[in-house]
Amino acid sequence: MREAVIVGAVRTPVGKRGGVLSAWHPADLLGHTLRHLVERTGIDPMLIDDVIAGCVLQHDQQSSNIARHAVLSAGLPESVPAVTVDRQCGSGQQAVSFAAQGIMAGTYDLAVACGVESMSQVSMPSAFRPGAPLGPQYGPLELARYDGGLMAQGPSSELMNARFELTRAALDEYSIRSHERALAATRAGRFREQLVPITADPHNPAGEAITADEGIRDHLDPVKIASLKTVFAADGRTTAANSSQLSDGAAALLIADRTFAQAHGLIPRARFRALTVAAADPIIQFTAVLDATHKALKRSGLRVEAIDRFEVNEAFAGVPLMFAQEFGVPEDKLNVNGGSVAMGHPLGSTGARMLTDLLCELERSESRVGLQTICEAHGTANTTIIERI
Repeated sequence: MREAVIVGAVRTPVGKRGGVLSAWHPADLLGHTLRHLVERTGIDPMLIDDVIAGCVLQHDQQSSNIARHAVLSAGLPESVPAVTVDRQCGSGQQAVSFAAQGIMAGTYDLAVACGVESMSQVSMPSAFRPGAPLGPQYGPLELARYDGGLMAQGPSSELMNARFELTRAALDEYSIRSHERALAATRAGRFREQLVPITADPHNPAGEAITADEGIRDHLDPVKIASLKTVFAADGRTTAANSSQLSDGAAALLIADRTFAQAHGLIPRARFRALTVAAADPIIQFTAVLDATHKALKRSGLRVEAIDRFEVNEAFAGVPLMFAQEFGVPEDKLNVNGGSVAMGHPLGSTGARMLTDLLCELERSESRVGLQTICEAHGTANTTIIERI
């Protein structure tokens, strides 16, 4: 039986919207990342069977199959194909699943799974803004089915907060911890090996290197955070401080058949134990991470207690808190190096960024099994379980 393994993983630092990576065209940002992935692994790029890229806002600079434009931007051979996928916030994670599944099926021997998003250069749809009407993607039959109850993720976060009894204090406390952990991990050099060298000016590679995720704060005042107004409901609990940041970034993983990897001098770093996707209520939207994780645990034959590290995307602080409540995950196993509240959430790249972080954390801590899950707009979610080799 063919086995898909991760043999390389890199990412850019995550930049704030309008910040240090805002001058980069997203195709060049991903291309830069792909080029460094190939260089670090030493693989002949002619051997790459496909490049699968996650990207959510597929218009303007990110339109027309950005994966293909990134391959050409990277200087990779013109013979390397590429495709762009959209599973909303889980797009980068879905790219990994498609690559691994293609290898397991025998369609690929070697594939790149990656993701990119420039939220500086490509605007968010107006429907994501508080109080805005739903966008044109909702057809009349879907709207009729849910009797006007559909909404953007922000308002849905308040439904999640209420259903799982997540208090404002708990959300704010979790968010402060995300920054503290991300800052500690940065200062300890935990991300150093995975970051690609990059400068703010794409045309000046000799400029000052960006060596850390821009959104991480070194001091947060709990009193000030507690005083922030809620965003989506006057009596709600979600604020800018306990939500993910709009950001720019790219990440990429090289995935290979294990036999192929060994024959070409590539070192297998982790194998896949489960690749699942699930869907649930599109109104509350976030609970699908629970369904996808139950499915992944069942398929892998693992119990929650066997998982050494959990990465749950912090689209909103309530998501990892809901997850921990459902599965009884201890605090010292969950998002141990911070998450999207602190680092930022460049939509299409986050799944690949998180898996890169998870792989490196398993290696750093000499742990064995990691689980990653991401909530996605309209009520879907991906869960991936990897085992360090």
